[in-house]
Amino acid sequence: MSLAEILAGTDAWVVGGTVRDELLERPIRDVDVAVAGDPEPPARALAAAVRGPVFSLSEAFGAWRVIERSTARVYDFSPLQGETIEEDLGRRDFTVNAIARPVAGGDLIDPFGGRADLARETLRVLGPEAYERDPLRPLRLARLAAELAFVPDPETERLTLAAAPRTGEAAGERVFAELRRLVIAPGVLAGLELADRLGLVRAVLPELADLHDVEQSHYHHLDVYGHTVEVLERQIELEGRLEEIFGALGPRLRATVDEPLADELTRGQALRFGALLHDIGKPATRAVRADGRITFMSHDRVGRDMIRVLCGRLRTSERLSQFLQGLTRHHLRLGFLVHERPLDRRAVYRYLKRTSPVEVEVTLLSCADRMATRGRHAERATRAHLDLARELMAAALDWRANGPPKVPVRGDELARELGIEPGPELGRLLAELEEAAYAGEADTRAEAVALARRLRDNSGG
Repeated sequence: MSLAEILAGTDAWVVGGTVRDELLERPIRDVDVAVAGDPEPPARALAAAVRGPVFSLSEAFGAWRVIERSTARVYDFSPLQGETIEEDLGRRDFTVNAIARPVAGGDLIDPFGGRADLARETLRVLGPEAYERDPLRPLRLARLAAELAFVPDPETERLTLAAAPRTGEAAGERVFAELRRLVIAPGVLAGLELADRLGLVRAVLPELADLHDVEQSHYHHLDVYGHTVEVLERQIELEGRLEEIFGALGPRLRATVDEPLADELTRGQALRFGALLHDIGKPATRAVRADGRITFMSHDRVGRDMIRVLCGRLRTSERLSQFLQGLTRHHLRLGFLVHERPLDRRAVYRYLKRTSPVEVEVTLLSCADRMATRGRHAERATRAHLDLARELMAAALDWRANGPPKVPVRGDELARELGIEPGPELGRLLAELEEAAYAGEADTRAEAVALARRLRDNSGG
């Protein structure tokens, strides 16, 4: 049965982004329905027809949600905001979202010229009142610009710039929901430029905005903000070049970054956030040495701690927070190893052990970071970095698939063999044996016990 048949006799309209996306022939995942009267009965009628769950979204606003499992489509039913559908549309955000289609059939209701703005690929806010009603809407402008490749008209830019400082007043989880969609959108770079120009980055990600005008060393050709945006650009470029750059590893790497991570993000999508945030510790750690060289000592540690606070403010999951913290803390490690090539198995082990559980993703992020660093000797340095990244990526993918090496003797057995009690000394020996096992130096129980005994004796234990 069609929605019109299921809701026969109900005054209802499909509204908002649903109609916009229908007109743009974009995929429809969410359907918003405005109802004259109580939305619960039509929501329950649809749920019964599609045999899906139905539940209240908001007691305050009377909204209900239905999930159609067979299509994964989500239907949200809300009461009219106002006496008529025209009043309801007038309380929405942008003209392209203020179009309604009667569920029962008939002409589109478009009192504010939304269809014309769709044809012009223009985003036009429904006056300053639209922003006053919801402080999050200015950020939504940047997100829609990134998703639709539309541009705001001059008056909308002016109103957005004026309203931007209040955007941070919206609930953290709502801010993050908009940022998430902006960052994974096809036009993220244009959307981010717009958000930055209109003061939205400053309002919701001040840590990122603070990177402006932070000068770097001669190894960089841009300030920290410009470099960060270029890292994001190179990260997006890498998404489409995995097979080209990593050769036979490409399919395995692509399968890994396409895995769901957290907060409706895949690992690859979360990497875009990692690219944006990896250097946020630089302003607080910038120093100039006596010889004039600019340094950012410990910016990886400081940045990690800043991300913990930032993710708490945005109410992200702990899993995403830990992922981003790991990327920031370890994004320099591969670069430090370039001058130590060729790496032995123990050096590879230490890299994987320290960067786990983001050993795959941070290796990829380091490539984007290196590709965006186009100062002195950049081409030679980039080639060397990518060569080592390919080597370590093979090891990282194996580590991700199989986990760390298995020590061929249990801890309690080792304690009995050596006559020691469980404690820090036993833990140190097991860690040494794990590294030795990865290096192929302790493959059997006897070899592991003998090595542990030598290590203990050499340490004076």
